[in-house]
Amino acid sequence: MATYRVTLLPGDGTGREVVEEVKRVLTVFQEYGPISFEINEIPCGGQHFLETGEEWPAGSFEHCRDNTDAIIVGAVGWPGAKLPNGDIAGGQVLLGLRSGLDLYANVRPVKLYNGVNHKVHGGFRDIWNHELVDMVIIRENTEGLYHALLRRSALAAQGGQKDKPIIIDKFPGLNGQVEWDARPISRNGSERVIRFAFDIAKRRESRKGVSQKVTCVDKSNVTRGCRLFREVFREVASENENMETNEAFIDAFSMWLVRNPEDLDVVVLPNMFGDIATDLASVLQGGMGMAASANIGDNHMLFEPVHGSSPKYAGKNKVNPIAALSSTQLMFESLGSRNNDDEAILCSEVLERAISEHLSSGAPVTYDLGGQASTTQVGSAIAQSCRGILEEISS
Repeated sequence: MATYRVTLLPGDGTGREVVEEVKRVLTVFQEYGPISFEINEIPCGGQHFLETGEEWPAGSFEHCRDNTDAIIVGAVGWPGAKLPNGDIAGGQVLLGLRSGLDLYANVRPVKLYNGVNHKVHGGFRDIWNHELVDMVIIRENTEGLYHALLRRSALAAQGGQKDKPIIIDKFPGLNGQVEWDARPISRNGSERVIRFAFDIAKRRESRKGVSQKVTCVDKSNVTRGCRLFREVFREVASENENMETNEAFIDAFSMWLVRNPEDLDVVVLPNMFGDIATDLASVLQGGMGMAASANIGDNHMLFEPVHGSSPKYAGKNKVNPIAALSSTQLMFESLGSRNNDDEAILCSEVLERAISEHLSSGAPVTYDLGGQASTTQVGSAIAQSCRGILEEISS
């Protein structure tokens, strides 16, 4: 039986509540499943900063780097919790780990489960067959417009100095105060995330038995960084001639995404465009409460629900835990793939089945899906379902 070291970073607000449901599910797999865990939990985030003056305890970054197989983050960010330089308190936790551990691929599955209505309003709300929304969006995770903030957070997490700002004399045609952000996109950074996207497409093709298409989305008709991104995409695509590919500009793609989601399998984008497109895509799967993510590098991996800390709902036990549980499912899948561990893959399939059956059966759901169930009720029901499936498999 494999044992994996898992670090939990509950963070702020509702992140703490959904991580409790993650712990509940991990306990079931610990007791009834084929793998085991060494779990460490570290306090962190904006609330922790306001209480203690630190974003997380000293040595936390090193623990995540050196003594962890997978990291699960609840959420980071809290009103009024700002660092002296204006950055959000808790940036060391999420952004620092992304950059410091070189988690260059942000993976966002977009799947509409049977029994869940999408969030596109108006007369078309319920017309899609749930099987038509099943894609994975891969966002470059370490470069682009966020690069400077990521670097600041990574350096702070490792006890280093902040990056010095880049100074430029003037912007022709602009007067008065000007603030600006560099948007570096490199050949190496583009190539590794694009190759990652093609690898995901090959795995989906093998698992589903259905051919997959990889779509590159950028703004290469305007920006030089995107021209490089698309140039690299075409080079990698030429090495994968058996894989169908497509290209789109981000503005047109935003329309395609909502109008024809069935045409999309695997999508790869630069950082900022990927951030925006993935949040838009969440409406196709029932909202942010259903949106899971993985942050993957060559040596480390971090998983988080995308919905944030939701301060107005914090402490009310009402937010949807499924995004956090689906992120845990991605953790099982990634551990299994990376370690060639069929038992971890089995755990991924069990949790996926438990979530799917819960939603398709009409079981209680939280307010965002039209129900009145609590966070705890939904998490407990899915955990109990996992236990039943595991007992069924072992009998």
